Amino acid sequence: MIAIIYAGLGAFVLSLFGTPYYIKLLVRRSYGQFVRDDGPTSHSTKRGTPTMGGVAIILATLLGYAISHIATQTLPSASGLLVLFLMVGLGVVGFLDDFLKISKQRSLGLRPRAKLLGQFLVATVFAVLALLFPDAHGITPASTQVSFIRDIPWLDLAFAGTIVGFVLFAIWANFLVAAWSNGVNLTDGLDGLASGATILFAAAYLLISFWQWRQGCAEGLDLASGAAHCYTARDPLDTAVICSAIIGALVGFLWWNTSPAKIFMGDTGSLALGGALAGLTVVSRTELLGAIIGGLFVAISLSVIIQVASFKSTGKRVFRMAPLQHHFELLGWNEVTIVVRFWIVAGLLAAVGLGLFYLEALPRLSS
Repeated sequence: MIAIIYAGLGAFVLSLFGTPYYIKLLVRRSYGQFVRDDGPTSHSTKRGTPTMGGVAIILATLLGYAISHIATQTLPSASGLLVLFLMVGLGVVGFLDDFLKISKQRSLGLRPRAKLLGQFLVATVFAVLALLFPDAHGITPASTQVSFIRDIPWLDLAFAGTIVGFVLFAIWANFLVAAWSNGVNLTDGLDGLASGATILFAAAYLLISFWQWRQGCAEGLDLASGAAHCYTARDPLDTAVICSAIIGALVGFLWWNTSPAKIFMGDTGSLALGGALAGLTVVSRTELLGAIIGGLFVAISLSVIIQVASFKSTGKRVFRMAPLQHHFELLGWNEVTIVVRFWIVAGLLAAVGLGLFYLEALPRLSS
């Protein structure tokens, strides 16, 4: 428990007091946001606001995680390092995208193919490594079984052998990484929206991971059968530590990112955070449950898919503008109103997901 506190507090202090110095550095280098011309007219005032704030989030998370392990004199886990690898790897892809936007002063950074290739390489390395490094009980950070609240035994991607399982899991992991990273990226359109929504997601996963740690399977139990009604996540306590570090880093960053934002996280932050969310769902064995807990990101992504599909097939738009938050802006809603109401929706969906997770445990608690 103390490790969770150290991680969150350390990341919060570093982010809160370190971000202003980073803002000054970005201002001196004129690393300001380029605002798309076809966006809401109210966004024109944001042009030139320092971006690439994701660097501050990533560094605060990494240092918070390191502080926790140094203070408790424990070693990082395979699951924790893999989630951080996914976060940093996608953060690098986002950084390159942001840097090109700034240097070329246009709203397009990396070419779509290059961006997808970067995401693919990071996700594939993560997927392969996540099926290695078994602990003393033979549990690896990830499983070839698709998971909801726990692994689903009859939905095993390794049905035709180990090699097939690796390949299919890599494809599944790539889908999850692309979905979550692009979901957070699309949500990051209003001051503080993505930061607040990600805090709620990470808070839900902190509770889930802590519970998994307290209810972990003991040695000698038949883990494959699921008869023990315990959780087979490899390193749930360390996953909770990462969640705490992310929350601390984002709360400190949100102080400067809330409206009117002094800094934007940019693709550096949104892709990194999306990667972290994808990694958390994989190592906690709750991949499908994550779509409920992070339902706001799913809804915003769907709004873009629906808009594009409708326009290409019928020539008509379903929304005044996509992603969804800009639709409400064009309806006349104030930016802060949209952000707070979307946070409420994100909180409700996180609560529903947590309810489903704990509901599954109720029969065991009452017996």
